Amino acid sequence: MAEAGTSILRDGVLLLGFGLAFVLLFRRLGLGATLGYLVAGAVVGPHVLGLAGNANEMIGVAELGITLLLFIVGLELSPTRLWQLKNEIFGLGLAQVVLCGLALFGLVWWVSGLSTGAALAIGLPLALSSTAQVLPMLQSAGRLRSPFGERAFAILLFQDLSIIPLLTIVAALSRNPADSGGPPGWQMALMTLAAIAGLIVAGRVLVRPLFRLISTLGEREMFVLAALAIVGAAAALMEALGLSTALGAFVAGVMLADTPFRHEIEADVEPFRSILLGLFFLSVGMLLDLSVIAANPLFVIGMALGLIALKTIVIGGLGLACRMRWREALALGLLLSQGGEFGFVLFTRAQQGLLIAPGAASLFAAIVTLSMATTPFLMMATSRIRKEPESGETREGPRAEGANALVVGYGRFGQTVAQMLLAAGIPVTLIDTDTELIDVASEFGAQVYFGDGTRLDLLRQAGAAEAELILFCLDGEQPDAELLHAVRGAFPNAAIMVRAFDRRMLVALRDAPVDFVVREVMESAVQMARAALEHIGDSREDIDRTESFYRANDRERLDMQKKHGDIRAGQERMITDRHTWAEAGSEL
Repeated sequence: MAEAGTSILRDGVLLLGFGLAFVLLFRRLGLGATLGYLVAGAVVGPHVLGLAGNANEMIGVAELGITLLLFIVGLELSPTRLWQLKNEIFGLGLAQVVLCGLALFGLVWWVSGLSTGAALAIGLPLALSSTAQVLPMLQSAGRLRSPFGERAFAILLFQDLSIIPLLTIVAALSRNPADSGGPPGWQMALMTLAAIAGLIVAGRVLVRPLFRLISTLGEREMFVLAALAIVGAAAALMEALGLSTALGAFVAGVMLADTPFRHEIEADVEPFRSILLGLFFLSVGMLLDLSVIAANPLFVIGMALGLIALKTIVIGGLGLACRMRWREALALGLLLSQGGEFGFVLFTRAQQGLLIAPGAASLFAAIVTLSMATTPFLMMATSRIRKEPESGETREGPRAEGANALVVGYGRFGQTVAQMLLAAGIPVTLIDTDTELIDVASEFGAQVYFGDGTRLDLLRQAGAAEAELILFCLDGEQPDAELLHAVRGAFPNAAIMVRAFDRRMLVALRDAPVDFVVREVMESAVQMARAALEHIGDSREDIDRTESFYRANDRERLDMQKKHGDIRAGQERMITDRHTWAEAGSEL
């Protein structure tokens, strides 16, 4: 037992070490992390260097990464987001999966000579693209929130949703005797609906109050534990009913998508998801039988080219049907032309269902891997073709539909800021840690997410990488200069604005990379002083002159305090004597 444990530990260390090296290399080459993991697994695996040989054991643990991936996909599916992209998701996305799936089914059936069931089990998964590869490419190009990026995201989102029915189709086609004793299809459908309904009710009755209780305790580790426990419980329930564990994780994510705790949960689970998903790709790479690939190199290359060509034509055609310009339609087709990570999952399920031999699973996994490797090169090679020709006349560039803003802190100060931004039509994401405030805000129709807005990972999950504004309006602990430097480094394109509690904080932030900082009570105090002077009979001109004098004096004093880093600097500028300063004010 000790030897087995040592072997698994040794294999894990080797896999992670080689994975790190190859991912860094492939990232450097612009080929993406997924391909790096696959190649690292193949090199370490039994078919090349033979340094690690427990691929089946590893993949059992690593499949938790797929489960967590579907959980996070579910977290992204808030009703509002779905409604905004409903036409693209359920129109363009559905058409892409169906048309590409049928076309690739026909190609596989014609070329390979497999049975109809086996060709379906291979052809349909090939219609899916790599979310893990495409989304980072869109983000790095700054096109994720453009109309082009939203269409690509909608297709990827429907592809992620389609994994559930595709798993069901593969299970229905299974020829494994162990699967033959399962319930009939109608009973399976009823069980599925009952399980989903039960999970949704449990989410309303148990899960939300649980997270609300955890939030009051202020223990971040409890969030991680609770999220993983909920995902595991939902997956275990589905497994006990003979259903897909991925479906359980997905439903668990959906039932938490519209809660204030969504961003906090996503930020806490993301590291586990990333590590386990990387381990999954490493394990898939270990399972690749390179001898089978070496025996059929022309078939692998030919099928990979056929896969890319078919998907580019179909997706490009759908883009043209949606009135995209031909250059954008071509770019969309090329961007989504590769096979995806869920293909490995479905090939494994097809192999377990005795639909395809292990050699065939390795062969088509290699085809998917090769197609993923071509995407960055195809995008670079066609960049000139896809680029719109420059017009001779100068026009105003396209404007964003609204600058995305993150308001951290929804207290008395943040509410005013957020409402003004929303009144101007700017979409705002609100973040706070006060559960009572969140509940009260929801009664007035405001959606405030629970989370610590001073955490970079949570800001990233909330969309800070694409945001144009990050506004810190915190009532309690204030952001310091170190945090603001970190925020600037992580999100250089966003303007950072800070509410300073008092003069001391303003001095402390003198070297901080902020675009705007304001003292909380400064303007309201000036307004009250103006009202008081007006009440005792001062003229409007005298009041304006007094305000100008005060602001100039305060600004000079503040500059001295910032220069010396001492709140006591410039204390001689403090207005304390009526006669002295009244004379100075009149001279000004």
